[in-house]
Amino acid sequence: MPKTSIRNAATVILVRDRKTSPKILMGQRGAKAAFMPNKFVFPGGAVDADDANVPLAHDLNSVCKARLIEQSEPSLANALITAAIREVWEETGIILGEKSDWPGPVPTEWQSFSDAGYLPSAKGFSLVFRAITPPGRPRRFDARFFMVDAGFSKTDLDDFGNACDELSHLQWIALKDIQDFDLPFITQVVMAEVAALIKSGTPPQAVPFFRNDDETSLFLRLNGQSLTSMLEQ
Repeated sequence: MPKTSIRNAATVILVRDRKTSPKILMGQRGAKAAFMPNKFVFPGGAVDADDANVPLAHDLNSVCKARLIEQSEPSLANALITAAIREVWEETGIILGEKSDWPGPVPTEWQSFSDAGYLPSAKGFSLVFRAITPPGRPRRFDARFFMVDAGFSKTDLDDFGNACDELSHLQWIALKDIQDFDLPFITQVVMAEVAALIKSGTPPQAVPFFRNDDETSLFLRLNGQSLTSMLEQ
């Protein structure tokens, strides 16, 4: 049986009311979806070919960028953050960007974002988790999980009118209630790791990396300078 190729992907944990009663934006995947059917997930998806060349109104902060390129191709950093912003727009209708004209041709996938008058912006983004889908699944992703405060949104947080139909039942779920929903295993792991960060709004000292290779699985930490295995601590 041929190996399933691993695609780079980006996922966004959008946090609202962090200082009072934190809530996370999630939606439910369709029953016929090939990947994680019926599960409640964060908005996100695979990197598209054009994402690497999309301009940013505000670049990633240096810490986030260093952690993104650790154990990755340096050229992937821009593609991952723009994919994250695009997926939030497509799946929820929420814009994370700045008012600006595009400096050149607009890729087809970004046309509606551009028509709204915005350039994507990485302001406020923090890398909080990375995970590779285990072998044996119909689809495999090397997913980077970003956290960003909903205050950076330029649209109504309760208006999902511009969302595509990939996720249903879009809603802001209270952090204290999130385990009552049907979550994928990896989402449960992510939430256990970042719950405290969501409340504090601070980036992690090191980013958890759940790496599933064909031969072994490791739980590592990315700190922007070196890769440290939890098994060695």
